[in-house]
Amino acid sequence: MCGIIGVAGADDATSAVLLEGLSNLEYRGYDSAGIAVGGDEVEVEKKEGELSALKRALAGRTLDGAVGIGHTRWSTHGPPSDENAHPHTDESGRVAVVHNGIIENYRALRDELEAKGVSFSSETDTEVVPHLIAEALDAGADPESAFRRAVERLEGSYALAAVVAGTDAIFAARHDSPLVLGIGDGAHYLASDIPAFLERTRDVVYLDEGEFAVLTPGDWRVEDELGEPVEKEVETVEWTAEQTGKSGYDHFMLKEIHEQPKALRQCLRGRVDELEGRITVEELDGLDAPEEVHFLACGTSYHAARYGALLLQEAGVHATAFLSSEYATSLPPIARDTLVVGITQSGETADTLSALRKARGRGVETVALTNVVGSTVARECDHVMYIRAGPEIGVAATKTFSSQLVGLNLFVEQLLADEPRNRDVRELVSALRDLPGQVQEVLDESRADEVVEEFMGAKSFFFIGRGVHYPVALEGALKFKEITYEHAEGFAAGELKHGPLALVTEETPVFALVTGDGENARKTIGNVKEVEARGAPVVVVTDGESDAERYADSVLEIPATHERTVPILANVQLQLVAYYMARRLGRAIDKPRNLAKSVTVE
Repeated sequence: MCGIIGVAGADDATSAVLLEGLSNLEYRGYDSAGIAVGGDEVEVEKKEGELSALKRALAGRTLDGAVGIGHTRWSTHGPPSDENAHPHTDESGRVAVVHNGIIENYRALRDELEAKGVSFSSETDTEVVPHLIAEALDAGADPESAFRRAVERLEGSYALAAVVAGTDAIFAARHDSPLVLGIGDGAHYLASDIPAFLERTRDVVYLDEGEFAVLTPGDWRVEDELGEPVEKEVETVEWTAEQTGKSGYDHFMLKEIHEQPKALRQCLRGRVDELEGRITVEELDGLDAPEEVHFLACGTSYHAARYGALLLQEAGVHATAFLSSEYATSLPPIARDTLVVGITQSGETADTLSALRKARGRGVETVALTNVVGSTVARECDHVMYIRAGPEIGVAATKTFSSQLVGLNLFVEQLLADEPRNRDVRELVSALRDLPGQVQEVLDESRADEVVEEFMGAKSFFFIGRGVHYPVALEGALKFKEITYEHAEGFAAGELKHGPLALVTEETPVFALVTGDGENARKTIGNVKEVEARGAPVVVVTDGESDAERYADSVLEIPATHERTVPILANVQLQLVAYYMARRLGRAIDKPRNLAKSVTVE
């Protein structure tokens, strides 16, 4: 959610490096920004609003020092304001802290500090931390020990970084919120996400739960909670800073929609044998077919989880998709032979990590399906399968959702490879081989921009589908509401008549997913007729195998293909529908209001 950047020993002015890092983290979602530069004194500047407001406040000023930290805040405690923006300081201004996460016991700590005469200047939970550090300094502790003492008192989730006047070091710690170090040539960095410093180094060190780090201009080290040194592997990130740019597209979202053919090829590479008609996911070798599977996910990933559960159910496996937030707080019965699969693009989604940890506490085997190498979920689960979509900067997930659906097809076939109930997969392999090219065909020929023009001013938008199209209808509605800010809902097509039909009017466009010519298609056409009879305009996304277009006001065409891959093509059309409507409405497509890319609070 919030973004953190830190630098020790910058070649350029420290404030310039921090602003560059914050610019690279704008995609995460935020409502204020600030920096603190340390040296003999700590200088702080922070502003409500976009990063441009902070840059204006710094115009004509260069803050330079040996170390510095910066932050983009996504509000949890207290509304967006200059006072609530990070970094936060103690009363004397000698300590500055940035923080991602939530300090759950902040109220008790604040009451204790206020009883001692400490004055607070913000409504945030974070501000207790610099005051606790200052209290330890006043008691005679050195800066590193003071930082550790403060952290020991915290309950909740945190990625913390602090600078102290007179000390050329950044002190950092993580618990349930990601931090990564960037190891440069003479300069070292820390951040909540790699793009913050990717232009300066691709060598990284991932902090694990409970670890502390100290960065100085010439050195870095990591220690455990007891202060013992931890040997960390320096890894090299495969992608480059250029891959996180817009490459000439107006928005990251549009770029990433158009990157889907490449992303799907990357997901499939080395896993699909067309000659043998086999699917092999080497990282899942030795994973036995379970009697039951629980999928855990949030948001877009939850829609992928529902799709994965349907695939397993069709193969005779008892599979259920759970919202991670509900699973974590209302843990269902879990048999020892249950396989629990966490799906999270970032690998840092707090609700999903919490749910997986509770499942692991029951002794079950876990699998992570994620996009980010070295993420927390990848390190904590027993097995990990990467979807290989490449960096996704736009807040609204696009190419990662398509890659999750493809990845789930591979996962299911690997899981059931030795099961007699598993049918021949040659047709699926052929469809997967053709899929990237078919996605490109949809991108090249889509009429989504023309279609949305017909519905400017509509009051609400419905998306309907059956079977494997139902999760895509849910995702289509979510994508639409995320970036257009217009009301949209996804429904199982057969459920319209059980209540939602009361909302259908001439101002309620209905997007219906109708492919093939089987029972699901015929019944969905029946549902199309229901809304047509109420005067609702209808858009069908179809492969032309049925006569659905006869009942539609507009048609978005997709190629005919396997029943398991055709929803991926339908999804691309719905992504374009959302994008073009949001663009016509003038929305902030890459940074939708109130949302963040990586949701690291529960």
